[in-house]
Amino acid sequence: MSSSYNMVAHMHIFAAFTPPERLLMGPGPSNVAPSVLKSMANPLVGHLDPVFVKMMDEIKTMLRGAFLTKNDMTFPVSGTGSAGMEFCFVNLIEPGDEVIVGVNGVFGTRMAEVATRCGAIVTKVEAPWGQIIEAQQIADALKKVTRPKLVAIVHAETSTGALTPVPEISKLVHDAGAMLLLDAVTSLGGCPVLLDEWNVDAVYSGTQKCLSCPPGLAPVSLSSRAMEVARTRKNKVQSWYLDVNLLASYWGEERVYHHTAPITMNYALHEALRLVAEEGLEVRWKRHEQASRALKAGLEVMGLKIASQEGHQLWQLNAVAIPEGVDEANVRKRMLTDFNIEIGAGLGPLKGKIWRIGLMGETARIPNVKTVLSALGQILNDAGRKTDTDGALQAVQ
Repeated sequence: MSSSYNMVAHMHIFAAFTPPERLLMGPGPSNVAPSVLKSMANPLVGHLDPVFVKMMDEIKTMLRGAFLTKNDMTFPVSGTGSAGMEFCFVNLIEPGDEVIVGVNGVFGTRMAEVATRCGAIVTKVEAPWGQIIEAQQIADALKKVTRPKLVAIVHAETSTGALTPVPEISKLVHDAGAMLLLDAVTSLGGCPVLLDEWNVDAVYSGTQKCLSCPPGLAPVSLSSRAMEVARTRKNKVQSWYLDVNLLASYWGEERVYHHTAPITMNYALHEALRLVAEEGLEVRWKRHEQASRALKAGLEVMGLKIASQEGHQLWQLNAVAIPEGVDEANVRKRMLTDFNIEIGAGLGPLKGKIWRIGLMGETARIPNVKTVLSALGQILNDAGRKTDTDGALQAVQ
């Protein structure tokens, strides 16, 4: 009685939470369309309700369209992009398997860690942060291992803004009898991701980047070959929750209960994918490219450069080299407090050396490019670094 009384007596009644409206121009999440937010206010139905099941089928169809694949096992894992990463490794890797991982940023490092936790014998192929993984590096690594089972690369490295080409690496991997796993968290919906054309065996992505959906789901796709590997394992998948053999019964034709899917998140993904299909993939890719080119043109006038490898720079994540003498943290702070704009900091070896300016999904529009350039120019000028903001805005045109 006393305990209950004390708990009530000390309970604080909080006001309803109302977040500020930000322009999200960091490494994710991105801004979402009003119709996506509105979809999440729809009434709940059960996760086995026939209406929800029909929507699940539509999500799978639209995801195949986004990934440009015919893979039957294409669906959203209930969890963020990192859950998609773990899903791919735990289903395809068993203890003692030889795995090659391209490491040129945070997420390659993370893949190597997850593969190690699966009991794999991991060979890292490394490149300086901001550089791509070269096909020749993969070729050399494949010669050093006995029976490579899987090669994993980050297509679009969010921590550095580098885009690693896939086709040549894919051929090398399959000639060696291995499978190819692709991290497409930042690339899906923002630049070409051609699963079937590139012969990718497994891929994972996230909803909060170029698909412009809130974070919480991880689109994945496994080829028939990858599914066969998952089905014929010697050992059970180490994760019950992420076991594709169980999930296939829920996302396949049987509709056997596995877990309670995040219903409103699936509403949001359905609407976000509908908007992607309505716009058209190639048109959407072009919009991201044009926004990035406009940003770079403005930055050049301001005397700022992109730090990632020339010729392999992401449209949707621009790694801007910080000029000497500029307080990078203060710039980001003022962006947020004075202009309601979020941009990202550098990570790892690039901490304090770059700003990460995201142009993803709904955010990848010319007016937003002008807004961020105008704010950045004002902040730099206030800090005593003469910046031609007007010239930068004219360059955007």
